[in-house]
Amino acid sequence: MATTHGTGRIGAPRRPAQLLPLLAEADLLDSPAAWGSAATPAGAFRLEPVRPVRDLELLTHWMNDPQVNAYWELAGPADVTAAHLRPQLDGHSSSIPCLGLLDGTPMSYWEIYRADLDALARHYPARPHDTGIHLLIGDGTNRGRGLGTTLLRAVADLVLDNRPRCTRVIAEPDIRNTPSVTAFLNSGFRCSAEIDLPEKRAALMIRERALRNLL
Repeated sequence: MATTHGTGRIGAPRRPAQLLPLLAEADLLDSPAAWGSAATPAGAFRLEPVRPVRDLELLTHWMNDPQVNAYWELAGPADVTAAHLRPQLDGHSSSIPCLGLLDGTPMSYWEIYRADLDALARHYPARPHDTGIHLLIGDGTNRGRGLGTTLLRAVADLVLDNRPRCTRVIAEPDIRNTPSVTAFLNSGFRCSAEIDLPEKRAALMIRERALRNLL
């Protein structure tokens, strides 16, 4: 999705280039940079939008972890990771890439996206402002102990707290990725359907705002 920042209007003030990603975030998703932190049993968790100069080396390291590459398929040099990030950062995407920080330490990667504006919307009955999430736990020492469930619940709550127009949080993990599907189920999502996407068969996971206080 292309966003309009007003820089092309006659007489409009020019904005510093470094502000453009933040403006795109605000237009698209009410700016995850301003969502603040969530208290979880594991510590304080927050989302920090990716800045390639700062984060590319770390993300490339994570993408080359065999467990991550099995589903993300982005192993390789930094250029591969950069090419994946670039469309999300140039204002032509419905997605914002973020680091997940637990007590200030980067330990996960998230993509927060407008599912209703994404190609995914062709594969399920989307509603306006449906907000999707992709994630990976970057450090293997943080896997296999229930942390994914904790963080998924925290991020879904951050979305619902900060995006009042959003009534549902959406995800589509690979149906073969049993730990991921289980984490979504344990964090209050329900499996609405199995859907065939171009790159995988996915479990369509939905967390409803209306059921939030019952979970």
